[in-house]
Amino acid sequence: MNNIDKSFLGTGWNFPPTFRREWYGVEMATGDDVVRNSLEIIVATITGERIMLPNYGCNLQPHLFDQMNVPTVAMIEKVVNDALVYNEPRIIVNSVVATPNEAVGRLDINVDYTIITTNTRYNYVFPFYMQEATNIAH
Repeated sequence: MNNIDKSFLGTGWNFPPTFRREWYGVEMATGDDVVRNSLEIIVATITGERIMLPNYGCNLQPHLFDQMNVPTVAMIEKVVNDALVYNEPRIIVNSVVATPNEAVGRLDINVDYTIITTNTRYNYVFPFYMQEATNIAH
């Protein structure tokens, strides 16, 4: 177990926000969890959705019903990579690889990244559903 002080990564609400009656507050995330939550929020936010930050987010919405061929997958990988590089200064994006899973109507977007100050590598997978969610069986 490494004993590196990760307080510089910040503290924020856990995502999704969870409120606790026991201490009348919200669960907080610290260290690496804050960065992982940030990645999820960036990829799930449509560009332009946040009024005061119009360039924040990742514009995956136009690709929701696209056919998952090689050019579309490459475009989605680029969109995700650019959004993370632009919006998350605490990481270096090593690679973004999207893998279609036609059986369940999902595109798994695998992000391999390194937290800059700790030089620690992580992997994050975002499930991007290509079909209406009510028709997907897990």
